[in-house]
This record gives sequence, C-alpha cells and structure tokens, in this order.
Amino acid sequence: MLPLVAIVGRPNVGKSTLFNRILGKKKAIVEDRPGVTRDRNYADVTRYVSPFTLVDTGGFEPESQELMLVQMRQQSQLAVDEADVILYVMDAKDGLTPSDEEVAARLRHVEKPVIYVVNKVDGDRQELAASEFYALGISEFHSISSEHGRGVGGLIDELMTHLPLQEESDEQESKECRIAVVGRPNVGKSSLVNKLLGFERVVANPQAGTTRDSVDTPLEHGGQDFLLIDTAGIRRRGKVQEKLESSSVLQALRSMDRAHVVLMIIDATEGVTEQDLHIAGYASEKGRAIILIVNKWDSVEKDHQTMKECTEDLRHKFKFLPYMPILFVSAKTGQRVNKVLDLAQEIMGEFNRGSSTSEVNKALQEATGRNEPPMYKGHRLKFYYATQTAVRPPTFLLFVNSSEGIHFSYQRYLTNQFREILGYNRVPIRLNFKNRK
Repeated sequence: MLPLVAIVGRPNVGKSTLFNRILGKKKAIVEDRPGVTRDRNYADVTRYVSPFTLVDTGGFEPESQELMLVQMRQQSQLAVDEADVILYVMDAKDGLTPSDEEVAARLRHVEKPVIYVVNKVDGDRQELAASEFYALGISEFHSISSEHGRGVGGLIDELMTHLPLQEESDEQESKECRIAVVGRPNVGKSSLVNKLLGFERVVANPQAGTTRDSVDTPLEHGGQDFLLIDTAGIRRRGKVQEKLESSSVLQALRSMDRAHVVLMIIDATEGVTEQDLHIAGYASEKGRAIILIVNKWDSVEKDHQTMKECTEDLRHKFKFLPYMPILFVSAKTGQRVNKVLDLAQEIMGEFNRGSSTSEVNKALQEATGRNEPPMYKGHRLKFYYATQTAVRPPTFLLFVNSSEGIHFSYQRYLTNQFREILGYNRVPIRLNFKNRK
C-alpha cells in the first residue's frame, strides 16, 4: 500500500493548485473562491523516486461553525489522522492569520512529519513578507508558488526524505488472489461474503452502514488461495458527514489498492447510481480487474428478456469498462453465487498472464496493419516493436518515433486490438509509449 500524503490548510490557499502541480496534470477542480474542494480528492503519484497517494482536502477552518466548513474541517482532520506525511499550506498574500496559528498549534501534537508550505510567493517582495510565518515557532517552511511552480522542486525533495524508497516485492510471484468486495451501503456485500464462505463471518444487517471496517478473510477454492476483503459501503459524496463513515470510505478505497480483483456490487432493485460509476471508475484507474455483481436478482420481476435487457443497459452505463464481466446473483438464496469464485479464478489467470515478445509484436503488426498510425507534424507515426513489461494488470511498452503524436483515440484503438488479439478479454491492460532514438 502506498504511503498517504495529505494537503491541508484553510480554504482558498491554493491546495488544489499544489495538488495538480505535484500530480503533473489537472485533476482537482481549481477556482478562485473559498470552498471549491469540499471532499477529498485522491491520486497516485508515481513520477518521483518514492511513489505515494496524494490527498487534496477541503479547507481546514477551525474557527468556523458554518455547516459546510465544519464538514470540510472533519474531512481535513480525517486526512491528518490517516496520512503518513502532512503538507500544511498557508497563503502569503493573506499573511499569518489566527486560523493558521490554531491549525499549526494542533499539528505540533501530531506524531508524524509535517511540512509547512507558504504558497503564492511569486517574487522577492512576497518572499520577504513571508518571514512573518516564523512566528508560528517553526524552524523552516517552503515558500512556493504552486501556480507557477516556483519552489515546488525543493518541497518535493524534502517530501521524498520522509517516504520509503520503492522496494522490489514478491507481488508478481504471489499466488494469492485478493478480492475487494465494494459497493454502496446495503447492497449485500457482507451477505455475499458470508454465502461464499458458508458461514456468518461478517455481520450482515439490512440497516445501511453496518460494516464500518474492512474485514479480511482467507479461503481456498478450486486449488486457489483467496483473500476476501469485505469493505464498508461507500456513500455518495456530499453525504459523508460522520467521521466514522468518512474513515470507512477511505478504508474502502485503500482496500481496492490491496486487491487484484474488485467485486463491484450493485442492487438489482435500485439499478446503477452515479456513486456506482464513481466506485468503478476508481477501481479502473487503479488498474484492477473488475466483476460487476448484480445482487438481489431474486427480487426482480422477470421474463425471458429481462436479463438480456438489463445487461445491455449495464453495458451502456459502464461503457468505459467494456471488458468487465457481469454476473446476476442472489446472496440471499445463493443463486449463481457458486460462479463468483470460479469467475474470479479465471480472471486472475488472465490478469496474471504474460505474452511472449513475438506474440506482442505480431499483435502490434496486425493492429497497425488494420488501421495505420496517424500523421504527426507531416510524418506518419512509426511503431518499431513492443514488449510486455508487467502483469496485474498486463502492461506493454511500445517503441515509436514520436510518442507525443499518439492521439487518445488511436491509443484506445491499440488497447482494444491488443486485448482482442492477445486474449485479454475480461481484464484491463495498459499501453505505455516510448520514443526510440
């Protein structure tokens, strides 16, 4: 699991701009008014020596009793509690405020690294004015401009000193299949886990939100070792108010980090919600294999066309996951539950399968032969060769004359072709491109 780095501070001090700067792309919403970032925003940062998960938070305004700011403060406090390193951001243009002093006083009692950052320092004049922040009793801080990148390099250098170097792991050799069972509250996650195990391992209760923590349970099926990770329900963003429930959200998201396969549970009687799409999108970003489990199928009135029509509807709504298998089950009656682990085992085999270099290059030649690469700056893109570099998910490196000229649409075409030709029909794959001199 990657270490967690949290960006906290008052509203409108530039946390989201710093988040985007460190990430290297625009992901957080940035707007020049307080309170735009109300929930936490997560992203994995792998572009530095030590990879980490970066968390952007809503404003930490300790004095305010306004409901939205109170909830933002709860989110920020949760991030502080869960983080391994804290970036505390203040605003040079506002100067040192009583809120800055109160938050700094709280952070002195946190037994983890805290890096103090004074943002919006665009020149020597602001640099001189920023010296007032030494009144916080801190020995040093980083004066930066997250908008222009000034001083951010030094901030990253210090951050790296607090993070462990990425070590070689035996992840590729591990034969255990870790399955995260995720979904909104009360869709039947714990009931499904209990049915798979054959006994009441986790509490199953019709009241939403019974499972607060992730629960790990090992089992063996068909000669395969599994670890079932039953997670707390992920509530719709904007309705996460209790700190305990907020913590459950974070644990559920980080449970996906540990998993190979994600069982995405939805309620057949309620259909797909925006939150279901959000959860699946997060799992997809993490490169996890996903199985869509439509639970409570016994409660749906059906005819011979119902399953086909429902499948078509789900394919349309989850069109960004065309490879995702769909299974209709009832955890209550046991209908088709026996197929879940069999399917997960098959998918794990595909997820962990390597292709020879000759097979990969044959797929590349076939794909580019069917649809030749586009033009870029007056010249046709030329692919030289390709090789597989990783599994879980299957990852391929393609050498090309101008990688910056590969349009997203052609990259998507190549991804679909590789999946079809090499037989990765039910798992995500990744294509990376590199210039060959």
